[in-house]
Amino acid sequence: MIAIIDYGMGNIRSVSKAFETAGAEISVTQNPEEIMKARAIVLPGVGAFKNCMENLSELGLLQAIKEEILNGKPYFGICLGLQILFTESEEFGLCKGLDILKGRVVRFSLPQNYKIPHMGWNSVKFKKKNKIFEEIPDNSYFYFVHSYYVIPEDSKAVAGVTDYGVEFTSMMIQENIFATQFHPEKSQKIGLKLIRNFVKLTT
Repeated sequence: MIAIIDYGMGNIRSVSKAFETAGAEISVTQNPEEIMKARAIVLPGVGAFKNCMENLSELGLLQAIKEEILNGKPYFGICLGLQILFTESEEFGLCKGLDILKGRVVRFSLPQNYKIPHMGWNSVKFKKKNKIFEEIPDNSYFYFVHSYYVIPEDSKAVAGVTDYGVEFTSMMIQENIFATQFHPEKSQKIGLKLIRNFVKLTT
């Protein structure tokens, strides 16, 4: 069973449907015990970093999520699910993250002809080889909606980059951690393939 964490933010319905379509047995949960029993964790997100961390804290989920990731359980983070892995975010004032990956989350500072948020389809250039990319061509297009992006201290875990006025990290892979700034659940066939590949890695 794959636990999809419901913390009151994000597009849980479309994420859970995508994972079911990919052949996963899922549980949409706010229960720390279910997270600990699950074979993998998915944390989707749309919204503000600080609200995400506050909601996870109020639900008593932060410790369970962090412990399970550090213990090696497969984790797939989407958008905010990527950002909260980092040390801190500057969104609406400095806010601490899980600090599993060292680095910061910062707002785009772009020329006037670039709109913020970055919204729509953009290509992802793969920076490392991994089975999660099986049958997915380099520079494939995925769907983005975000105003902030991550700046990792360690570039070794950067798995994908995207250009939007500046080249930014759009995917991280580190051992059991797989996390994307883009939304695979909104990225049609190519996004579903990425999800299906993750599901295969957890079986």
